[in-house]
Amino acid sequence: MSKRILLLLAMIASVCSLFSEVEAASSDVKVGFIFLHDENATYDLNFMNAAKIACENAGVEYTFKTNIPETEVCYETAVELVNQGCNIIFSDSFGHEEFLIKAAKRFPNIQFCHATGTRAHTEGISNFHNAFASIYEGRYLSGIVAGMKLNEMIKGGKINRNQAKLGYVGAFPYAEVISGYTAFFLGARSVCPTAEMDVVFTNSWYDYDLEAKSAEKLIKRGCVIISQHADSMGAPSVCESNGVFNVFYNGSLIEKCPKTFLISSRINWTPYFDYIINCVKMGKEIETDWTGSLLTGSVELTEMNKNVSAKDTDKAISKAKLAIESGSLKIFDIKTFTVNRKNLTSYMADVDTDPNFTGDKEVIFDGYFHESEFRSAPYFDLKIDGINLID
Repeated sequence: MSKRILLLLAMIASVCSLFSEVEAASSDVKVGFIFLHDENATYDLNFMNAAKIACENAGVEYTFKTNIPETEVCYETAVELVNQGCNIIFSDSFGHEEFLIKAAKRFPNIQFCHATGTRAHTEGISNFHNAFASIYEGRYLSGIVAGMKLNEMIKGGKINRNQAKLGYVGAFPYAEVISGYTAFFLGARSVCPTAEMDVVFTNSWYDYDLEAKSAEKLIKRGCVIISQHADSMGAPSVCESNGVFNVFYNGSLIEKCPKTFLISSRINWTPYFDYIINCVKMGKEIETDWTGSLLTGSVELTEMNKNVSAKDTDKAISKAKLAIESGSLKIFDIKTFTVNRKNLTSYMADVDTDPNFTGDKEVIFDGYFHESEFRSAPYFDLKIDGINLID
């Protein structure tokens, strides 16, 4: 047998061995997912859809645990998933973090990944990781859609410049929510300078009735466009019934609310799930804090409802998106907002998770607030002028 044939056979054997190793690696990976709610919550459904895509594309086994409260039940569920053979366990709710950390300490060979958490970078546990995305980029872009609609309403005589009021249904007064609604507001103001915004908190991630009542309250206060960081259809359903325009979160409502839905921003979690599955397959370390963005495909806008949105809105979005991706547009540019009618030049944010929210990191420099650069979870918690918090 010639040397050339022997070399060819060796190459074929090597490739076959590689495919065999990849197949074996896939069979060795099983991902367990812990969700705060079930598919009825838009927030959790967004994670579920991304998880299915990532796991099926990677050819790995997965299991879902739904309606897991932010209590010791979360820890017990994590232990159950370990016992079922999962070597990656992911949880999607902020309040799950302490219970996931407890499980990570007990099972050092299992990788625990947690969305929206804040403690991975300070806990020093090699198998516990936080992840989030710069969704404020998407919120800003969706704010532009709202601002363009306000301009159209002003031009058409439906409202005057001083009636350009937005409303926002927020879950909790956490930095994650504050960062998002501030970015939404700044996006709107970038095209409609007279825009103001009222915010109502429900103190719940998912409560249809409370979210609906909050939207009704905002409408009575004169809000003509309403957005949200809440997980039910409560607010958009009220908007559709009252002819008030809506910017949603985590999915399209073109079919459900065709008369009022404008657009939605969302985090696409598939890139992160692809990443952690590949890390475990290849025996690589998972980043302690992972932050997705527009550039990684982790921040997205749904299809815009062109039957409702203002003319040339798509052009405005495209221009801003390119500027964000190039770095020439900073969402929290300190020239674009004031606090107590003053521009900020310094701010110590609570990055290292203090129970009293004590500031520990200077986050304003180079002309902007550096959100999600020192940990993945947001820490922008400023109350800027133009946004009114309503009881």
